[in-house]
Amino acid sequence: QVQLVESGGGLVQAGDSLRLSCTASGGTFERSALAWFRQDPGKGRTFVSAISWDGSRTFYGDSVKGRFTISRDNAKNTVYLQMNSLKPEDSAVYYCAASSTLPSYYRGDYVWPDSFDYWGQGTQVTVSS
Repeated sequence: QVQLVESGGGLVQAGDSLRLSCTASGGTFERSALAWFRQDPGKGRTFVSAISWDGSRTFYGDSVKGRFTISRDNAKNTVYLQMNSLKPEDSAVYYCAASSTLPSYYRGDYVWPDSFDYWGQGTQVTVSS
């Protein structure tokens, strides 16, 4: 059974940093795109960042560009989200996700998967002002 487990959330002050981790088990994810999403209470889940299967390509939501960095260690089946210069509006439950879509390319460009099929339970990040 595929399982994703997030860790690293907590309560911090504005301007602080946190690093989230997500470790996968029960499956092989070295060929999977991985991503982070977040969800505020009463709101939908929003995209934060994604990383290609080999780590060569990354993608960020506009609100976190320049502050967050996604990375992965395939040997450890783990994806990370380094969050710097945190703001109160970054407060949310953060979820990691994995896609079951195998890597694909179009004219040499990596094609991001259009869905993520496996999800963790989430880790709370709270940023106080």
